Amino acid sequence: MTIVANTFAYVIGADTHSRTHTLAVLDARTGARVDTRTFPTTPAGLSRAVAWIARRTSGLADVLVTIEGVGSYGARLARACQDAGYRVVESFPTAARERRGRGKSDEIDAELIARSVLGVDADNLRDPRQDAGVRAALRVLIGARDLINLERTRSINALTALLRTVDLGIDARASLTKKQLAAIESWRTRQEDLATATARREAIRLARRVAVCDEDLAANRDAITALVAASDAAILLDEPGIGAINAAVIIAAWSHPGRVRSEAAFAVLAGDAPMDVKW
Repeated sequence: MTIVANTFAYVIGADTHSRTHTLAVLDARTGARVDTRTFPTTPAGLSRAVAWIARRTSGLADVLVTIEGVGSYGARLARACQDAGYRVVESFPTAARERRGRGKSDEIDAELIARSVLGVDADNLRDPRQDAGVRAALRVLIGARDLINLERTRSINALTALLRTVDLGIDARASLTKKQLAAIESWRTRQEDLATATARREAIRLARRVAVCDEDLAANRDAITALVAASDAAILLDEPGIGAINAAVIIAAWSHPGRVRSEAAFAVLAGDAPMDVKW
């Protein structure tokens, strides 16, 4: 086993936020902090951060960049460092003994992020998910699909609650059917009391919102299906029980060779890892 401290000369820890990123440089062999600096998250700020890393360290192969939030706030910093040729990995949880007795600041957090990997086996470092090409496009579409489904569910729930409160001639005791939604969507204005007329207009709006969501979901599925079919993972579609949406989720989660190092790692990724049980 070769740990990080014996593999790299420097380890960079990055504490990332929406407006600024704070970086700390550690001498990997001694654990001493070399320097810290905070940069804005603008394109110019990211360029300055990468240039600063180069000035405070040696060659590319001797530097490991460890980023907290590599899939969110730190995503653009990770790409900038990777484009410059640096090895970028996800941070590990900070050991309690490292946190004990320390204050709380971005500089301290960045240093602890760097220290989280010093004793880790270099073969067990966690490479961030790739964020380019088909996988990046699928990730966007999967996120969009989740939002559309959420909006659709909220609209149906609101419509169901309205129909159970105001008598508009629709039996809403059970889940609304497609036929009922289509009927509500086609309603026209009637001569009714103010409260009922207002409820009917809102019911029409909600039903139309559901219809729009259905159209968006169909277009989303078509786009996902085309991307999966054109990818190297198209073979997944031949597996029983795996459709385009499930295949897209698998591609986005798996990301790259080496992401899943063992059967146990796959169980963790799939949310299928066993838990300790106390009797």
